[in-house]
Amino acid sequence: MIHTEPTIRFRFGLTPLDKVRPWGAERPVLHWFGLTDGWYCIDLDGHEVLRYSEHTVRELRSDSDGGQPCPYVDYYVVRLWEDVIELVSKAMEPVPPDLLDIAADNSPDWDWDWEDTPEEADAALAWHSAGFLNTSYLRVAPYVRCWRSISGQEDTVTLTWEHEVDPEGVIEFVGPQRGRVTMPTQEFLAAVTELDRALLAAMEQRISELEEATPVPGVELDTEQLRREHRDRSTWLQRARNHEPGTDWAAVRAGLGSLLAQG
Repeated sequence: MIHTEPTIRFRFGLTPLDKVRPWGAERPVLHWFGLTDGWYCIDLDGHEVLRYSEHTVRELRSDSDGGQPCPYVDYYVVRLWEDVIELVSKAMEPVPPDLLDIAADNSPDWDWDWEDTPEEADAALAWHSAGFLNTSYLRVAPYVRCWRSISGQEDTVTLTWEHEVDPEGVIEFVGPQRGRVTMPTQEFLAAVTELDRALLAAMEQRISELEEATPVPGVELDTEQLRREHRDRSTWLQRARNHEPGTDWAAVRAGLGSLLAQG
């Protein structure tokens, strides 16, 4: 039997619990979001999206323990988790064939004044923006876009990425500046499920450790609230998979016609 690596995988690591910094100076608190502090990247067909170049790692990081500084984006892993689940909720509706070119375009040829945008354009803008993985909280982050299509028996998800150039020359990512990967929809959803299970399992362990730990003086920690939020977040992926956007494609086409006419 031939074993092949998955086309897509979401990888992460959490900061050791004793090194997680509470939020707030006057009233330090440890909450579920903050406890996901760590690093993450997206493996796409052998390419590590969100991996910094050696130049950027040298510019931004040092390791006081003498080890190798982490080369990946460091932030709260829950942000990646939330935004990937958002794609499942809003971007898994198959795109009609006549709109695939627009779906694949990060920057369609339209230009408009926000104060004078035609009302009919709202549906098109909402649909197109739903395909982007939110990376706006990162500095000079790549554009990552996702859409689903069905052609005959083929049901696929396509992801593209495109890097901006940092005008200050500090932030660089490894690999090609842009790329495109297509995979079976079930493979994409399986990768999301793996991320969901892995993060929830890691947080389950983290909460259990905090329940047994001696409270840190001056740091607010409500383990019962952590448990409640953990139970709620464990339902997010299934709710996203059950969500049906019900896109009004006629409205989207009308909006695109208006936007393209302005471009």
